[in-house]
Amino acid sequence: MNPLGKRARSVLYAVVTEFIASGEPVGSRLLSKKYGFDLSAATIRNVLADLEDAGFLAQPHTSAGRVPTELAFRLFVDALMQVQKLPEDDAGRISEWLEDLRPDADIPRETGKLLSDLSGAPAVILRARAETRTLLKLRFISTRPGEMLAVAVFLDGTVENRFIRVESAISEADLDRLHGMLEAVVEGRTLPGLRDAIRDSMSEQHAELRALNELGFALVRSASEGAARAADVVIEGQTLLLDRPEFGSVERMRELLRALDDRGRLVGLLDRAVTTDRVQVFLGEETGEAVGYPVSIVAARYQERGEPGGAVGVIGPTRMDYPLVVPLVAAAAEAMSAAIARSHEPRDPNKT
Repeated sequence: MNPLGKRARSVLYAVVTEFIASGEPVGSRLLSKKYGFDLSAATIRNVLADLEDAGFLAQPHTSAGRVPTELAFRLFVDALMQVQKLPEDDAGRISEWLEDLRPDADIPRETGKLLSDLSGAPAVILRARAETRTLLKLRFISTRPGEMLAVAVFLDGTVENRFIRVESAISEADLDRLHGMLEAVVEGRTLPGLRDAIRDSMSEQHAELRALNELGFALVRSASEGAARAADVVIEGQTLLLDRPEFGSVERMRELLRALDDRGRLVGLLDRAVTTDRVQVFLGEETGEAVGYPVSIVAARYQERGEPGGAVGVIGPTRMDYPLVVPLVAAAAEAMSAAIARSHEPRDPNKT
């Protein structure tokens, strides 16, 4: 297909912008009056017809105006739209919200709540896999014979509990000594990194210390065995989808909710946002194949200790206000990265 000419691109831009704002088919008369084209209504109609023939527009009824297709939205997002500057109120609210979080706050989830509130749409958060997330603390709690609970507290404020099997009972005194040893080596390491550090120190000749290292290695290895599972996906504000007319029918809403319940499929899509520093927009057939329902997802990755962590974004219909949502998601991801970095800094005891 030949690239669109300047006139066609201008008309298509106006159609998509108007449709995003109103949700109604767009006609030539409205375009002529509202968008100040130096073109006659007849010329605009001809351009609309050409865009329809090229697959960028569709006409729901013969007497109605046109609506943009998925192809039009993709061109709009990739080449036509003018990204808005994030309103100062929203930028300030994002910064203040994440700066005022409690030290033990779940930063990804709190970011999702705020992003959902600001966008009026559900927010989606892809947490980094546990094997790649940085630890703050690791504790082991005896539960019943042959079983312990491993409690991992990560740098981003998340907490994971995992039951592990043990061959023999471990005394509280041994657990206390183990926790003392872990306190000195756990912070700043991932679960696999902690496991390897303990293994490397097992050449220590002192018998009692060697036994403690062996115990720590066995427990940390068990705790890390499940860390390579698929990353967690959290959705905040999912009920906001009920307010969208695009998902108005009961059957369509059921299909959408069933698709979103399959978090593993969302992981595969959001993983693609983690591999780039640009905000990613997934829509239509792309998300239909990946998620099981043709929604739009705008997502950006966040950082953890200077490395890609996970992703945060917004879910909605194809008719989404991309020029506003894209900078909003970018700002949320940037502020979230900064909040995670601050959570690792030593706290000033004089600060309240």
